[in-house]
Amino acid sequence: MAMDAKSKTVIQLVGVVVFMGGLAWASVPLYDWFCRVTGFGGVTSVSDVGSDEILDQTIKVRFDASKEKDFPWDFKPMQREMEIRIGETGLAFYEAYNPTDKPIAGQSSYNVTPFEAGGFFTKIDCFCFEEQVLQPGERVEMPVTFYVDPEIVSDRDAKFVHTITLSYTFYQIDMPQEHAALDPKTKNDNTLN
Repeated sequence: MAMDAKSKTVIQLVGVVVFMGGLAWASVPLYDWFCRVTGFGGVTSVSDVGSDEILDQTIKVRFDASKEKDFPWDFKPMQREMEIRIGETGLAFYEAYNPTDKPIAGQSSYNVTPFEAGGFFTKIDCFCFEEQVLQPGERVEMPVTFYVDPEIVSDRDAKFVHTITLSYTFYQIDMPQEHAALDPKTKNDNTLN
Protein backbone atom coordinates (compact mmCIF):
# COMPACT_ATOMS: atom_id res chain seq x y z
CA MET A 1 0.00 0.00 0.00
CA ALA A 2 1.82 3.10 -1.23
CA MET A 3 1.24 6.56 0.19
CA ASP A 4 -0.09 9.11 -2.22
CA ALA A 5 1.65 12.47 -2.75
CA LYS A 6 -0.90 14.41 -0.65
CA SER A 7 -0.38 12.19 2.39
CA LYS A 8 3.42 12.52 2.12
CA THR A 9 3.13 16.29 1.89
CA VAL A 10 0.83 16.47 4.93
CA ILE A 11 3.18 14.27 6.98
CA GLN A 12 6.20 16.35 5.93
CA LEU A 13 4.40 19.60 6.81
CA VAL A 14 3.35 18.25 10.22
CA GLY A 15 6.96 17.16 10.79
CA VAL A 16 8.25 20.64 9.91
CA VAL A 17 5.67 22.30 12.21
CA VAL A 18 6.59 19.98 15.12
CA PHE A 19 10.31 20.55 14.51
CA MET A 20 9.90 24.34 14.38
CA GLY A 21 7.75 24.26 17.53
CA GLY A 22 10.45 22.28 19.31
CA LEU A 23 13.08 24.81 18.27
CA ALA A 24 10.91 27.68 19.47
CA TRP A 25 10.31 25.94 22.81
CA ALA A 26 14.04 25.26 23.31
CA SER A 27 15.28 28.64 22.09
CA VAL A 28 14.89 30.52 25.39
CA PRO A 29 16.80 28.00 27.56
CA LEU A 30 19.45 27.58 24.86
CA TYR A 31 19.90 31.35 24.52
CA ASP A 32 20.07 31.74 28.31
CA TRP A 33 22.72 29.00 28.49
CA PHE A 34 24.70 30.60 25.65
CA CYS A 35 24.62 34.03 27.36
CA ARG A 36 25.74 32.61 30.71
CA VAL A 37 28.63 30.69 29.15
CA THR A 38 29.88 33.49 26.90
CA GLY A 39 28.83 36.63 28.80
CA PHE A 40 26.92 37.70 25.68
CA GLY A 41 24.26 40.32 26.35
CA GLY A 42 25.91 41.44 29.58
CA VAL A 43 25.25 38.25 31.53
CA THR A 44 27.75 37.87 34.37
CA SER A 45 29.75 34.90 35.61
CA VAL A 46 29.26 33.37 39.07
CA SER A 47 31.90 31.97 41.43
CA ASP A 48 32.06 30.71 45.01
CA VAL A 49 35.44 32.35 45.64
CA GLY A 50 37.38 35.48 44.73
CA SER A 51 40.10 35.72 42.12
CA ASP A 52 43.53 34.17 42.72
CA GLU A 53 45.21 37.07 40.94
CA ILE A 54 44.94 40.81 41.64
CA LEU A 55 46.45 43.22 39.12
CA ASP A 56 47.80 46.72 39.72
CA GLN A 57 45.49 47.96 36.96
CA THR A 58 42.16 49.43 38.13
CA ILE A 59 38.70 49.54 36.61
CA LYS A 60 35.73 51.72 37.46
CA VAL A 61 32.43 49.99 38.31
CA ARG A 62 29.21 52.02 38.17
CA PHE A 63 25.95 50.94 39.78
CA ASP A 64 22.49 51.51 38.35
CA ALA A 65 18.99 50.68 39.62
CA SER A 66 15.56 50.72 38.05
CA LYS A 67 12.23 49.03 38.63
CA GLU A 68 9.30 47.75 36.67
CA LYS A 69 6.57 50.31 36.02
CA ASP A 70 4.13 50.48 38.97
CA PHE A 71 6.42 48.43 41.22
CA PRO A 72 5.94 50.22 44.56
CA TRP A 73 9.37 49.78 46.17
CA ASP A 74 12.03 52.48 46.31
CA PHE A 75 15.23 50.94 44.96
CA LYS A 76 18.65 52.57 44.52
CA PRO A 77 22.39 51.91 44.72
CA MET A 78 24.02 53.14 47.93
CA GLN A 79 27.10 54.19 45.95
CA ARG A 80 27.14 55.37 42.34
CA GLU A 81 30.60 54.04 41.47
CA MET A 82 33.83 52.61 42.84
CA GLU A 83 37.27 52.02 41.46
CA ILE A 84 38.82 48.65 42.24
CA ARG A 85 41.87 46.73 41.14
CA ILE A 86 41.18 44.07 38.56
CA GLY A 87 40.83 40.76 40.42
CA GLU A 88 40.14 42.47 43.76
CA THR A 89 36.89 41.53 45.53
CA GLY A 90 34.45 44.43 45.66
CA LEU A 91 31.42 44.88 47.90
CA ALA A 92 28.56 47.20 46.97
CA PHE A 93 25.12 47.75 48.48
CA TYR A 94 21.71 48.54 47.09
CA GLU A 95 18.85 49.81 49.22
CA ALA A 96 15.21 48.76 48.89
CA TYR A 97 12.25 50.19 50.77
CA ASN A 98 8.62 49.06 50.83
CA PRO A 99 6.50 52.19 51.50
CA THR A 100 3.19 50.28 51.30
CA ASP A 101 1.06 48.73 54.05
CA LYS A 102 1.44 45.17 52.76
CA PRO A 103 4.29 42.70 52.19
CA ILE A 104 5.57 42.70 48.62
CA ALA A 105 7.81 40.16 46.90
CA GLY A 106 10.30 41.15 44.24
CA GLN A 107 12.98 39.63 42.07
CA SER A 108 15.73 41.45 40.22
CA SER A 109 17.16 40.92 36.79
CA TYR A 110 20.59 42.29 35.95
CA ASN A 111 23.05 42.97 33.20
CA VAL A 112 26.48 44.45 32.67
CA THR A 113 27.49 47.00 30.07
CA PRO A 114 29.44 47.13 27.91
CA PHE A 115 28.46 43.63 26.83
CA GLU A 116 32.11 42.69 26.18
CA ALA A 117 32.71 42.89 29.94
CA GLY A 118 29.82 40.59 30.92
CA GLY A 119 31.80 37.37 30.92
CA PHE A 120 34.57 38.96 33.02
CA PHE A 121 32.33 40.45 35.71
CA THR A 122 32.03 37.69 38.31
CA LYS A 123 29.53 37.66 41.17
CA ILE A 124 30.43 35.79 44.34
CA ASP A 125 27.25 36.63 46.24
CA CYS A 126 24.25 38.72 45.24
CA PHE A 127 20.75 39.60 46.42
CA CYS A 128 19.69 38.89 42.84
CA PHE A 129 20.20 35.15 43.39
CA GLU A 130 17.08 35.00 45.58
CA GLU A 131 13.55 36.35 45.75
CA GLN A 132 13.18 39.28 48.14
CA VAL A 133 10.18 39.94 50.41
CA LEU A 134 9.85 43.27 52.19
CA GLN A 135 7.33 43.81 54.96
CA PRO A 136 5.32 47.07 55.16
CA GLY A 137 7.68 49.97 55.87
CA GLU A 138 10.76 47.71 55.77
CA ARG A 139 14.06 49.12 54.47
CA VAL A 140 16.96 46.78 53.68
CA GLU A 141 20.53 47.00 52.43
CA MET A 142 21.26 44.30 49.88
CA PRO A 143 24.89 43.37 49.14
CA VAL A 144 26.58 42.23 45.97
CA THR A 145 30.12 40.81 46.16
CA PHE A 146 32.04 40.66 42.90
CA TYR A 147 35.35 40.91 41.08
CA VAL A 148 36.50 41.62 37.55
CA ASP A 149 38.37 38.64 36.13
CA PRO A 150 42.02 39.51 35.31
CA GLU A 151 41.62 37.79 31.93
CA ILE A 152 39.76 40.93 30.82
CA VAL A 153 43.12 42.61 30.10
CA SER A 154 44.06 40.03 27.47
CA ASP A 155 40.66 39.74 25.74
CA ARG A 156 40.63 41.09 22.19
CA ASP A 157 37.56 43.31 22.76
CA ALA A 158 37.20 43.68 26.53
CA LYS A 159 40.77 44.89 27.16
CA PHE A 160 39.67 48.39 26.10
CA VAL A 161 36.94 48.56 28.77
CA HIS A 162 37.75 51.02 31.56
CA THR A 163 34.27 51.39 33.08
CA ILE A 164 31.67 48.67 33.73
CA THR A 165 28.06 49.41 34.67
CA LEU A 166 26.16 46.87 36.77
CA SER A 167 22.41 47.40 36.39
CA TYR A 168 19.53 45.84 38.31
CA THR A 169 15.82 46.04 37.57
CA PHE A 170 13.34 44.93 40.26
CA TYR A 171 9.92 43.57 39.33
CA GLN A 172 7.06 42.23 41.42
CA ILE A 173 6.50 38.49 41.77
CA ASP A 174 3.90 36.33 43.49
CA MET A 175 4.46 35.95 47.21
CA PRO A 176 6.60 32.82 47.85
CA GLN A 177 4.73 29.98 49.60
CA GLU A 178 6.72 30.20 52.85
CA HIS A 179 5.86 33.91 53.19
CA ALA A 180 2.26 33.56 52.05
CA ALA A 181 1.68 31.06 54.87
CA LEU A 182 2.78 33.72 57.38
CA ASP A 183 0.50 36.43 55.97
CA PRO A 184 -2.38 37.06 58.45
CA LYS A 185 -4.83 37.75 55.59
CA THR A 186 -4.07 34.32 54.12
CA LYS A 187 -4.55 32.64 57.51
CA ASN A 188 -7.92 34.31 57.97
CA ASP A 189 -9.00 33.27 54.49
CA ASN A 190 -7.98 29.68 55.20
CA THR A 191 -9.84 29.49 58.51
CA LEU A 192 -13.06 30.57 56.84
CA ASN A 193 -13.00 27.58 54.51
